[in-house]
Amino acid sequence: MYRRSIEDPAGFWSDIASEFYWKQKWGQEVYSENMDVRNGTISIEWFKGGITNICYNCLDRNVESGIGDKIALYWEGNELGVDGSLTYRQLLERVCQLANYMKDIGVRKGDAVVIYLPMLMELPIAMLACARIGAVHSVVFAGFSAESLAQRIVDCKPKVVLTCNAVMRGSKIIYLKDIVDKALTESTGNGISIDTCLVFENQLAMKREATKWHEGRDVWWQDVVPKYPTTCSVEWVDAEDPLFLLYTSGSTGKPKGVLHTTGGYMIWTATTFKYAFDYKPSDIYWCTADCGWITGHSYVSYGPLLNGATVVVFEGAPNYPDSGRCWDIVDKYNVTIFYTAPTLVRSLMREGDEARNFSNITRICHVKIYVPSDFNCSLTMQYVTRYSRKSLRVLGSVGEPINPSAWRWYYNVVGDSRCPISDTWWQTETGGFMITPLPGAWPQKPGSATFPFFGVQPVIVDEKGTEIEGECSGYLCVKGSWPGAFRTLYGDHERYETTYFKPFPGYYFTGDGCSRDKDGYHWLTGRVDDVINVSGHRIGTAEVESALVSHPQCAEAAVVGVEHEIKGQGIYAFVTLVEGVPYSEELRKSLVNAVRNQIGAFAAPDTIHWAPALPKTRSGKIMRRILRKIASRQLDELGDTSTLAEPAVVDQLIALGNSKI
Repeated sequence: MYRRSIEDPAGFWSDIASEFYWKQKWGQEVYSENMDVRNGTISIEWFKGGITNICYNCLDRNVESGIGDKIALYWEGNELGVDGSLTYRQLLERVCQLANYMKDIGVRKGDAVVIYLPMLMELPIAMLACARIGAVHSVVFAGFSAESLAQRIVDCKPKVVLTCNAVMRGSKIIYLKDIVDKALTESTGNGISIDTCLVFENQLAMKREATKWHEGRDVWWQDVVPKYPTTCSVEWVDAEDPLFLLYTSGSTGKPKGVLHTTGGYMIWTATTFKYAFDYKPSDIYWCTADCGWITGHSYVSYGPLLNGATVVVFEGAPNYPDSGRCWDIVDKYNVTIFYTAPTLVRSLMREGDEARNFSNITRICHVKIYVPSDFNCSLTMQYVTRYSRKSLRVLGSVGEPINPSAWRWYYNVVGDSRCPISDTWWQTETGGFMITPLPGAWPQKPGSATFPFFGVQPVIVDEKGTEIEGECSGYLCVKGSWPGAFRTLYGDHERYETTYFKPFPGYYFTGDGCSRDKDGYHWLTGRVDDVINVSGHRIGTAEVESALVSHPQCAEAAVVGVEHEIKGQGIYAFVTLVEGVPYSEELRKSLVNAVRNQIGAFAAPDTIHWAPALPKTRSGKIMRRILRKIASRQLDELGDTSTLAEPAVVDQLIALGNSKI
């Protein structure tokens, strides 16, 4: 199949696309592409002229095929015992009601809709309702700050904002409506006013009586949506019509609005889901990702539903009320496919079952571990092994490279040494999996994403853009297009070309480093640009620096990524204060809060390193290479510092490193 996908991509993808419903088939040309800036404007099109609708293929097609009474969504609430479910027929009805409401308030094909919701069933319902009427949804992760939300509202100018009043995350209440109110005030100040804010009353977190209200703009979801008909006509769209916008961090500080279109994305997510997880109709699938990120788009909502799968949607925190919650959910719903991030694996490994069987530790980890006599093995064992997990047959990993020790724990402990791991590499921009194992198809190597998916031609190039063959390390690029590729950055095609296609003309540049071993296996080594991958979330260093410098007592800031035991990478900030301002713990907390308020808690620096000055070249460029070495305490690898304008700054930073807060 892979060979045919490379030698005959038109025939290969045409055959797969024909398995879905098209109101009108695409033209004679299955795809067209120009991925070389030297040959003109970058352009990628798949199935152009084909008329379809992804909501119809997710829902109506499945109901019509006879699985209308099959569970589409199991919803597990934050609190134990709080749950719900929707069959495919019920989900279609709920989607149609919301779609009819949005049409009634003037949302039309091509209009943007911002969705700021937690992992309630209403989140995938909202996405599907937008797709049904041809509206372009932009889901904003409900952990972003008001300022970040406002920035996205101003950029895409939505007709309506969908949110809820509050959500429980573990034992903590998050007042989402307050964040939205602040964002809408800010966006109005920037010339973008929103006429309608549809608010879902999440009664388990907050009653409507306690919710702040903006009369004339705010509307309770439960008061209007259930009154609408449960059928809604489909807006048929071209395969190249936009489906959604999803903002991702860039190295310049301004988030990039990644634009995915309908037809190619539909075929890509459906096919990658089917093969990378070896999907069977009897499977119960759970992906722990939030729909505010691309994984939630492709592998909570669209990919699984296009295959008629049963999906678990979880509102809460994976360690609430304790670190056994994931395995409790697996047993409750008999989950067969479990897809999560290395950050969660490492966190649960740390709290859970790293002591499962110390007699086998040497075999599992290839190291000898000495255990204190007072170490409570049973306490660390219980979180995983007190649950059966017998239903599991395939595990998955997403968001960042998984380190071999975590991979082995995941495989040996969670999967009882019997479940293959689909260690997937892909990006917001790629739409779906690019390099991934296919369960059982070839031997796995802990920590390697293995081989490319159908239609993907990964290449490793050197700094000059020359392809390197065989065993090597370098920059990961992709040759040729694939159906799920994003088509542009919203409103900024020039940035699209500059960021992804100009660094190595003729290729899509991923921004990641990669090694290929003698067996051809791919090993992702992380970002090579100024983007930090924290718990699978891409955060631009410039965004964090901008937030820090907005603090009145911060004169300058430089942010780098460092290794973090749980999150993969942590945020390490070097901060120069306004002259005369003393260092203090209170100020450190204030700086961290500045980032939390402007971007979100997930972007808060792990470390503030006081810096009287920053190492700069004579031209004023900050030498981040040196800062990374200082942050990671690789002080014997600083290299030549003689080109710095003030070499003594390095010694000052090293000395202060011992007293960093």
